[in-house]
Amino acid sequence: MNILVSACLLGEPCRYDGRAKPCAAVQALAKQHRLVPVCPEVLGGLSTPRLPSELQPTEAGVRVVNAEGGDVTTAFERGADIACRLAEDEGCTMAVLKSGSPSCGSETVYDGTFTGRLRRGEGVAAARLREQGVTVVDEEHLGALPLENGNDR
Repeated sequence: MNILVSACLLGEPCRYDGRAKPCAAVQALAKQHRLVPVCPEVLGGLSTPRLPSELQPTEAGVRVVNAEGGDVTTAFERGADIACRLAEDEGCTMAVLKSGSPSCGSETVYDGTFTGRLRRGEGVAAARLREQGVTVVDEEHLGALPLENGNDR
């Protein structure tokens, strides 16, 4: 099966701080599945490294702001749209995305105050992928993926 995966979990240094967050459990999925790396923030046009960003609720929904107060919502939305097209083009019905990320968080995201506090919620790309029908989990909840045994490539 084809699985969309946050590129940072596969060792690509694309996070806001210019680093990767390799995850052995995610990388091990490549033994039985085809992994399709994605970084919605980079796809949306943001550089690496970049200022950290967090989601802030508004009356109209949510906006994404960086640590200096700049609104980067458009880049996050553009990256989410591209990630959704990639998932569709590659036949990905599942995704393993980076926890806490304003793009990829699937269970929790930082609360928008830049104080390191998490709240329940999902990132921009995770939400769009779910709307598209993709099963989304973070690297901490891999057991929630309905993975089949064998080679589904």
